[in-house]
Amino acid sequence: MRFTKPKGLKGGIKMAEKRFEKVFSQGMVSGWEIWVDTQTGVNYVFHYEGHASGLTPLLGADGKPVVTPMPRRD
Repeated sequence: MRFTKPKGLKGGIKMAEKRFEKVFSQGMVSGWEIWVDTQTGVNYVFHYEGHASGLTPLLGADGKPVVTPMPRRD
């Protein structure tokens, strides 16, 4: 398989901004983390134990995803 540059892309490929940011971490072999999508503000909870893990949107008491207000990007 060979990489081809998408049409309209001039120069090299730039490193994208960090899409996700870890805002909470607890545990080592077994633990919890909360990640925020820096583009949408949606929070995700990540749980791991040994070799198993899972990721899901973090829900509030109303059953809707928790959204962190993000600064505008102009």
